[in-house]
Amino acid sequence: MKARVYVAMKKTVLDPQGQAICTALNRHGHTSISEVRQGKYFEIEIDGATDAQAELDEIAREVLSNPVIEDYRVELIA
Repeated sequence: MKARVYVAMKKTVLDPQGQAICTALNRHGHTSISEVRQGKYFEIEIDGATDAQAELDEIAREVLSNPVIEDYRVELIA
C-alpha cells in the first residue's frame, strides 16, 4: 500500500520561505499571488501493516513533522 504525507507550517506560524517564494513570484510578474505556504511531501510504501493509518499517523507526528509548528495530513492510496 502507498501513502502520501503532506507536512506544512501551521497557519499561525510565520513561513519565511513561503513569503520569499511569494515575493519572487510577484517580482516575476505574477502579481495576483498574495500568499504562499510551502511544505514537505513524502510518498511512503508500507507492507503488511494491520492498521496502516495509525502507523502512518504516528510516523508523521513523531518523525516527519514538528507538531508544535507543523500540521500534517496522511492519504492512503489503494
